[in-house]
Amino acid sequence: SEDVLSKDAGECAICLEDLQQGDTIARLPCLCIYHKGQVFLRMDIKFQEVACIDEWFEVNRSCPEHPSD
Repeated sequence: SEDVLSKDAGECAICLEDLQQGDTIARLPCLCIYHKGQVFLRMDIKFQEVACIDEWFEVNRSCPEHPSD
């Protein structure tokens, strides 16, 4: 399900960027959370747009941290 993060929650296991308060996230049935929708990552001075869990699910339908669930 899609949600807005209410407090900082460590790093996204997909993009390795911090999950910060106010970020739009996806919470999977296993309760793992990842960025949802568009996230802009700073890579040196250039920004890169990623969609974390959305892009992950294009190639794999399981949780990146719990692939056997």
